[in-house]
Amino acid sequence: MLASTSEAPLTLRGWIYEPKYDGIRALIDVRPGHVAIYSRNGNDKTRQFPAIASAFLALGKKLKTPVLLDGEIVAVDDDWKPLGFQHVQGRIHLTSASDIARAEATQPATIFLFDILRDGNEDVRPLPQAERRLRLQQRIKPAKGARPVIRLSEIAADDGRALMARAKREGWEGLIAKDGQSRYLSDKRTPAWRKIKLLNEEEFVVGGWTEPRETRKHFGALLLGYYEGGELRYAGLVGTGFDGPELDRLFALLSKRESKTSPFADRIKTQEKIHWVKPELVVEVRFTEWTSDKLLRQPVYLGQREDKRPKEVSSPRKTSKPAPPAETGTGDELLDRLTWLERNKKDEDLKLPNGDTLRVTNLSKLFWSSLKITKGDLLRYYVEVAPLILPCVEDRPMVMKRFPNGVDKHAFYQQRHPETPPPGVRRMVLPDNVEPITEEGPRDRLIGGSLTTLLYMTQLAAVSQDPWFSRVQSPFDADYVAIDLDPGDEATFAKVLDVARWVKDEIDKLSIPALPKTSGSSGLHIYIPLPPGTSYDTGQLLCQVVATIVATKHPKVATVERWVKRRPRGTVYVDYLQNILGKTIATAYSARASDYAGVSTPLRWQEVAKGVDPRDFTIRTAPDRFREVGDLWKPLRSGPPVNLKKVLRALPPSAS
Repeated sequence: MLASTSEAPLTLRGWIYEPKYDGIRALIDVRPGHVAIYSRNGNDKTRQFPAIASAFLALGKKLKTPVLLDGEIVAVDDDWKPLGFQHVQGRIHLTSASDIARAEATQPATIFLFDILRDGNEDVRPLPQAERRLRLQQRIKPAKGARPVIRLSEIAADDGRALMARAKREGWEGLIAKDGQSRYLSDKRTPAWRKIKLLNEEEFVVGGWTEPRETRKHFGALLLGYYEGGELRYAGLVGTGFDGPELDRLFALLSKRESKTSPFADRIKTQEKIHWVKPELVVEVRFTEWTSDKLLRQPVYLGQREDKRPKEVSSPRKTSKPAPPAETGTGDELLDRLTWLERNKKDEDLKLPNGDTLRVTNLSKLFWSSLKITKGDLLRYYVEVAPLILPCVEDRPMVMKRFPNGVDKHAFYQQRHPETPPPGVRRMVLPDNVEPITEEGPRDRLIGGSLTTLLYMTQLAAVSQDPWFSRVQSPFDADYVAIDLDPGDEATFAKVLDVARWVKDEIDKLSIPALPKTSGSSGLHIYIPLPPGTSYDTGQLLCQVVATIVATKHPKVATVERWVKRRPRGTVYVDYLQNILGKTIATAYSARASDYAGVSTPLRWQEVAKGVDPRDFTIRTAPDRFREVGDLWKPLRSGPPVNLKKVLRALPPSAS
């Protein structure tokens, strides 16, 4: 069974993700006293890999019935880590016993098993992939040790992001995504198995061109190089990626620079005649990997880099950089595309994973100048946290605070939205009796809940996501209310935490469920889920009772004084007045325009008790935390709401 090149998301329930091993595909027939290793073409290659054959012979003694296994023979380095195809390809054609023994000693190989096709007399190919994998793990128990010859492939179920991060970090070829319910279809290439390849991009100096073949105009391929030790070293040919106009344009540039001598330090031979040029042009090329002789594998021309001087193109980096996909079928592809657009200072009508198209511009514009954080960084942050933040804003009217020139410049609020947004951005005109703003003018409001709306607002320089406490389906009913702990002058965050603990003490006495989060700036928010049909007034009254109790018990630290000038210095304002129709607080997972690019981060109450530093949670650091702890804000939507009648009965007479 073969993998297709169809797009594959990195998170998909029921799918299995494996490393894409770059070796020789093999079927292994194992039975007591017998082993045969077959290539994809059906040729017996058992002699070429004696160590692997011996390991399977030993394994066969432990098996009660024969098995037919599917795997990949891969060359390994001294640390037993997989190497590329070029390290193992020579071994498959060896016939001399001495050559095979020499190859076995100088270039060891291992086999990664990932499927089982026959178990005893049972053809297991009709079984689902997940069931076959379980059968494989039950039947094959690789020998323990630092250098096992037989190994099972790594797998990750439902979520391949961690594997992909390792692939990028360690320079793998990519991943294979497999539908856990798929059958094994011999000799078929189907989208039930999909390749997710990692590609590299680098700049190279053009040192010449080759004569074209057949109907190709001007040139066949460009000769590429990079500087090392002051010499131009040859990196290979690139002959794809050019359209007609680009061929014309490049050939005009090449013709002006034609030279009689080679600029390369290496001797170069090609099938077609070579024309040398002065090394003055720099181009960007995408490729899959470096071969063992330091040439590019599967290079594709991406464009000329007029912003690079040839002498700046030194020995290329060997790290993987994802190629920018033209269409972004997954969140990771969207991140890669945004990175590429920013790096190349390009604007684009971006195709989103949900099928919508959104125009993004000026991604390199600095939003936090002191931190060197750009609009592109903010867009990528929201792409990463979209699965967490979109449920928080779904169906809720949004208020925008826009920072068109960065967070340290003038900002303005935009409640209504008179512009025409792109398709996929939800916009509604609220009824007069719902709209809390009374002045004349357009009543169109953006409604949250889609990735398109989220990124559109970010493109408009709205840093935070500020939704109503109610949804458009029931605008007068608050789904939750919040107590906003706002430190005044000379009030430290340690005092904010003290007040939060006192609030926790009081709500526990009243059996009120509540969730804390940092504000993303200097304060802290405590949210209380309400039962369906609760009015804003009722929710605000609940918060007022709790806030007043805390301020009464701790007057030196907490206050409910509304007027700033009347608040004692160094106190924390326990604000319950945000719970009004149309007022907003930055939602959980929202970025904030604070000086440290903070994120409003859900907390555990244990973290509040121990003490946290809100500056630990920024748009650069928060995504890693969210991947580690999961969605701590989900109970606000799915957990039990406050029992208002029970609270009323529990209140002391003075509070009632």
